[in-house]
Amino acid sequence: MDRDAVLTRFDRQMRQDVRPDGPDARVERSGAVVRRVGAEDDWSAVLWSSLDEATADAEIAEQVRYFSSLGREFEWKLYGYDGPHDLGARLRAAGFVPEPEETLMVAETAGLRTDAEPPPGIRLCPVTDAAGVDLVVQVHETVFGKSHAFLRKQLLDQLAHDPDAVSVVVAMAGELPVCSARMELYAGTDFAGLWGGGTLPAWRGRGIYRALVAHRARIAAARGFRYLQVDASDDSRPILRRIGFVPLTTTTPYVHGA
Repeated sequence: MDRDAVLTRFDRQMRQDVRPDGPDARVERSGAVVRRVGAEDDWSAVLWSSLDEATADAEIAEQVRYFSSLGREFEWKLYGYDGPHDLGARLRAAGFVPEPEETLMVAETAGLRTDAEPPPGIRLCPVTDAAGVDLVVQVHETVFGKSHAFLRKQLLDQLAHDPDAVSVVVAMAGELPVCSARMELYAGTDFAGLWGGGTLPAWRGRGIYRALVAHRARIAAARGFRYLQVDASDDSRPILRRIGFVPLTTTTPYVHGA
């Protein structure tokens, strides 16, 4: 993989030219940033910026003013190649709180190993209705320890209005949901994005996460997407490396309260 070429394509398609991903979301280009403005209880973020030492502080202040006027918490997605070099420090000085750093990893669907099957006793169930969404949210809230009401609303909206743009799956052990994940299929781009993948602690280390990656990769390949991308945590990064994902850069969410 030509990492620089793929990162350039990712930057253009997934950060600069990104399209709205929900019926109540909008994407705006304002000055030197591209931002996603979600509904009142939905995720909002600065997705891309082109800043330097002379413009960064004023642009940060403008985005804080804008989202504060809407009463919205928002996230500034900072990538490892974004300028200026001290943008993270400038965000912290403006009241942003960084969350754990992740690694942007990408794989070509054509060369990815997709033969991983779930372990005995685990079945993978596609999610197509509200009952399935509730199972997904149950796993996320157990694993990540916070409310995912926003995710419930997002998934219900997507399944109702644009079901081809999302693929959701939950791993079941009998009647117990033990892992869940989704894939966003970004129309007009080369990329499908893997999200979630949280597994209940007692069920980790059995290959369930890897099986969910393979399941979604097969769907992405069948739908004609060239690449899979994921913001990988420290836990998932070594698993993804073993099955063919390549690290391109880091990404850190900086969060500013309403």
